[in-house]
Amino acid sequence: MNENGKDEDRSNIRNKLFAFKGLTLVGSADIIGAIITGIFWLSIASLIEVKEYGELHYFIGIAGLAYVITLIGTQNTVTVYSAKKINVISILFFLSILASAAAALIVFIIFNKLDVSLLLIAYVVNEMSVGYLLGKKLFTNYSKYILTQRTLTFILGFGFYFIFGVEGIIFALVLSYVHFLFLVYKGLKNSSINFSALKTHSGFIINNYVMSMIGGFRGNLDKIIIAPLLGFILLGNYALALQFYVILMIIPQVVFKYTLSHDASGIPTTKVKFWTFLFAIGTCITTIVLSPHLIPLFFEKFVDVVIAIQILSIGVIPGTAVLFYISKFLGLEKSKSPLIGLVIQVAIVILGIVILGPMYEIVGISISYVLASLGNFTFLFFANRLLTSLNPKEKIY
Repeated sequence: MNENGKDEDRSNIRNKLFAFKGLTLVGSADIIGAIITGIFWLSIASLIEVKEYGELHYFIGIAGLAYVITLIGTQNTVTVYSAKKINVISILFFLSILASAAAALIVFIIFNKLDVSLLLIAYVVNEMSVGYLLGKKLFTNYSKYILTQRTLTFILGFGFYFIFGVEGIIFALVLSYVHFLFLVYKGLKNSSINFSALKTHSGFIINNYVMSMIGGFRGNLDKIIIAPLLGFILLGNYALALQFYVILMIIPQVVFKYTLSHDASGIPTTKVKFWTFLFAIGTCITTIVLSPHLIPLFFEKFVDVVIAIQILSIGVIPGTAVLFYISKFLGLEKSKSPLIGLVIQVAIVILGIVILGPMYEIVGISISYVLASLGNFTFLFFANRLLTSLNPKEKIY
């Protein structure tokens, strides 16, 4: 073997070791962090009334809905352009912070809740910072920032709850993101505000923004609709079921964060996606079997949550596939298909809640969530087939 061949082999080995290290760091931080926050939210659910849990998630949903409207520099956009070293990060950070400040003022005027206003700004700061770290492949720093935030959520969350009651929890969430401000400052400082660069990449940025906004609608609009339509008690049960769904999606979400920067850089990720999908199927089956036996032992007040958890766990399978399709499409800077898929998903969720919610209550809402995920997956599956037929080299699966 000649020297060039040996150098290429050594380079491939280094790339594989770096990729494995990156996945391990991101995965460990997200898994440990999710366990910490999962324990926090499940403990809070056991301490407060079902209605209070519903009200808490209603206002968190308002903050979540408001922040995605103001988040011009979405996490995926920042990840892709940081990975590609394209000079648009500063302007994305600047516009997002400016828009979030304006939205915070509007939310405060409407709801008279300072904690919710500050939370939406904190969410914006967090999303941009995480995108920056992942795009730069600063996986060690990512793990430190994430674990710090999750630990602060746990410590401050319980501290504020026992001192101030339920009203203190959202303030605690706000303070848990404060250290991310350094990364926003760094992102603004290290590159110039270049409006011409923004114009050059406007198509991808806008599509990602709309996709993020619609995704935020998917994640928060259900709570905002359910509360006035079916009441805070049902919302409390549904919010707890969703918490378990979030836990089941930890591994797929971890792998997505890892694959996006690699897909954007042209590094193959097929094997890790395949094994993650098999893992998702396994967790779905396990949850369906075990939840009727375990959930009533710890959450006696949440009488309707078991069936909701079982139904939502089915959604982990199409949800995982959707994440991996989105990762590859965005890595190719093809954001229209994920955008259309999210529109389909949100439309199905809203229609399902309005139609099936009053008829079947939490069962109908949970079914709507799964059907929406299936709708998104079905569209992306055929979009991928079309992309593959036109460009065989860009095959996703």
